[in-house]
Amino acid sequence: MTTNVDDRVNTVILRVPTEKQIQEITGLYRAQGWWQAGDDENRQLIPKLIAGSHCFVVALDGEDIVGMGRAISDGVSDAYIQDLTVRSDYRNQGIGRRILQDLLERLHADGLHWIGLISEPGSYGLYRWAGFQEMSDCTPMLLDRTP
Repeated sequence: MTTNVDDRVNTVILRVPTEKQIQEITGLYRAQGWWQAGDDENRQLIPKLIAGSHCFVVALDGEDIVGMGRAISDGVSDAYIQDLTVRSDYRNQGIGRRILQDLLERLHADGLHWIGLISEPGSYGLYRWAGFQEMSDCTPMLLDRTP
Protein backbone atom coordinates (compact mmCIF):
# COMPACT_ATOMS: atom_id res chain seq x y z
CA MET A 1 0.00 0.00 0.00
CA THR A 2 1.48 3.34 -0.98
CA THR A 3 -1.04 5.83 0.38
CA ASN A 4 -0.54 7.45 3.75
CA VAL A 5 -3.26 6.13 6.02
CA ASP A 6 -2.34 8.35 8.97
CA ASP A 7 -5.60 10.30 8.78
CA ARG A 8 -7.75 7.17 8.52
CA VAL A 9 -6.09 4.98 11.15
CA ASN A 10 -6.69 5.57 14.82
CA THR A 11 -5.65 3.60 17.87
CA VAL A 12 -7.88 2.59 20.76
CA ILE A 13 -7.65 0.44 23.85
CA LEU A 14 -9.76 -2.67 23.30
CA ARG A 15 -11.40 -4.32 26.28
CA VAL A 16 -14.17 -6.56 24.92
CA PRO A 17 -13.75 -7.66 21.29
CA THR A 18 -16.57 -8.35 18.88
CA GLU A 19 -16.64 -11.59 16.90
CA LYS A 20 -15.26 -9.74 13.86
CA GLN A 21 -12.43 -8.28 15.95
CA ILE A 22 -11.62 -11.73 17.33
CA GLN A 23 -11.27 -13.01 13.76
CA GLU A 24 -9.08 -10.05 12.73
CA ILE A 25 -6.83 -10.39 15.77
CA THR A 26 -6.53 -14.12 15.11
CA GLY A 27 -5.49 -13.25 11.56
CA LEU A 28 -2.74 -10.96 12.85
CA TYR A 29 -1.44 -13.67 15.18
CA ARG A 30 -1.55 -16.22 12.37
CA ALA A 31 0.27 -13.90 9.94
CA GLN A 32 3.12 -13.51 12.44
CA GLY A 33 3.35 -17.26 13.05
CA TRP A 34 2.28 -16.80 16.67
CA TRP A 35 -0.91 -18.85 16.37
CA GLN A 36 -1.07 -22.61 16.79
CA ALA A 37 -3.40 -24.57 14.51
CA GLY A 38 -5.43 -25.94 17.44
CA ASP A 39 -5.99 -22.48 18.88
CA ASP A 40 -8.75 -21.78 16.34
CA GLU A 41 -10.97 -24.27 18.17
CA ASN A 42 -11.01 -22.15 21.33
CA ARG A 43 -13.01 -19.03 20.42
CA GLN A 44 -12.53 -17.62 23.93
CA LEU A 45 -8.74 -17.49 23.68
CA ILE A 46 -8.59 -13.93 22.28
CA PRO A 47 -11.06 -12.41 24.78
CA LYS A 48 -9.13 -14.09 27.63
CA LEU A 49 -5.83 -12.81 26.24
CA ILE A 50 -7.23 -9.27 26.06
CA ALA A 51 -8.80 -9.44 29.53
CA GLY A 52 -5.55 -10.76 31.03
CA SER A 53 -3.44 -7.99 29.52
CA HIS A 54 -2.71 -4.72 31.30
CA CYS A 55 -3.80 -2.99 28.10
CA PHE A 56 -4.49 -4.10 24.54
CA VAL A 57 -4.24 -1.48 21.78
CA VAL A 58 -5.60 -1.93 18.27
CA ALA A 59 -5.10 0.25 15.20
CA LEU A 60 -8.29 0.68 13.22
CA ASP A 61 -8.80 1.70 9.60
CA GLY A 62 -12.51 2.33 9.77
CA GLU A 63 -13.87 -0.82 11.41
CA ASP A 64 -10.93 -3.03 10.38
CA ILE A 65 -8.11 -3.91 12.78
CA VAL A 66 -4.81 -3.36 10.98
CA GLY A 67 -2.45 -3.59 13.95
CA MET A 68 -2.27 -4.49 17.61
CA GLY A 69 -0.05 -4.54 20.64
CA ARG A 70 -0.45 -5.39 24.27
CA ALA A 71 1.29 -4.95 27.57
CA ILE A 72 1.32 -7.37 30.46
CA SER A 73 2.11 -6.28 33.99
CA ASP A 74 1.63 -6.90 37.67
CA GLY A 75 0.35 -3.32 37.79
CA VAL A 76 2.91 -2.33 40.43
CA SER A 77 6.55 -2.63 39.45
CA ASP A 78 7.15 -3.57 35.82
CA ALA A 79 5.59 -4.39 32.47
CA TYR A 80 6.38 -6.10 29.21
CA ILE A 81 5.38 -5.22 25.68
CA GLN A 82 3.95 -8.26 23.89
CA ASP A 83 2.63 -9.11 20.44
CA LEU A 84 3.06 -5.78 18.68
CA THR A 85 2.36 -6.24 14.97
CA VAL A 86 0.88 -4.43 11.99
CA ARG A 87 -0.79 -6.03 9.01
CA SER A 88 1.78 -6.38 6.21
CA ASP A 89 -0.03 -4.04 3.81
CA TYR A 90 -0.05 -1.28 6.44
CA ARG A 91 3.58 -1.46 7.57
CA ASN A 92 6.15 1.34 7.36
CA GLN A 93 3.53 4.04 7.84
CA GLY A 94 4.03 4.80 11.53
CA ILE A 95 1.20 2.60 12.80
CA GLY A 96 3.46 0.39 14.92
CA ARG A 97 4.99 3.53 16.41
CA ARG A 98 1.54 4.84 17.33
CA ILE A 99 0.57 1.54 18.95
CA LEU A 100 3.81 1.49 20.94
CA GLN A 101 3.38 5.12 21.95
CA ASP A 102 -0.16 4.43 23.23
CA LEU A 103 1.03 1.41 25.21
CA LEU A 104 3.89 3.36 26.78
CA GLU A 105 1.67 6.33 27.63
CA ARG A 106 -0.81 4.04 29.36
CA LEU A 107 1.91 2.19 31.29
CA HIS A 108 3.58 5.42 32.40
CA ALA A 109 0.21 6.90 33.43
CA ASP A 110 -0.34 3.80 35.55
CA GLY A 111 3.01 4.35 37.31
CA LEU A 112 4.95 1.64 35.47
CA HIS A 113 8.38 2.76 34.34
CA TRP A 114 10.43 -0.46 34.05
CA ILE A 115 9.24 -1.83 30.73
CA GLY A 116 10.86 -4.76 28.96
CA LEU A 117 10.37 -6.58 25.68
CA ILE A 118 12.00 -9.04 23.33
CA SER A 119 12.11 -7.65 19.82
CA GLU A 120 12.11 -9.64 16.64
CA PRO A 121 14.87 -9.13 14.06
CA GLY A 122 14.17 -6.05 11.98
CA SER A 123 12.10 -4.26 14.61
CA TYR A 124 14.95 -2.85 16.69
CA GLY A 125 14.61 0.61 15.17
CA LEU A 126 11.06 1.02 16.41
CA TYR A 127 12.01 0.22 19.97
CA ARG A 128 15.20 2.26 19.93
CA TRP A 129 13.13 5.21 18.68
CA ALA A 130 11.04 4.90 21.85
CA GLY A 131 14.13 4.82 24.07
CA PHE A 132 14.59 1.08 24.61
CA GLN A 133 18.17 -0.13 24.90
CA GLU A 134 19.64 -3.58 24.53
CA MET A 135 20.39 -5.38 27.78
CA SER A 136 23.83 -6.74 26.97
CA ASP A 137 24.13 -8.70 30.20
CA CYS A 138 20.84 -10.59 29.69
CA THR A 139 19.84 -13.58 27.61
CA PRO A 140 16.23 -14.10 26.49
CA MET A 141 15.06 -17.54 27.54
CA LEU A 142 11.95 -19.60 26.83
CA LEU A 143 10.24 -22.63 28.28
CA ASP A 144 7.66 -23.83 25.76
CA ARG A 145 5.77 -27.00 26.62
CA THR A 146 3.21 -26.64 23.85
CA PRO A 147 2.14 -30.14 22.79
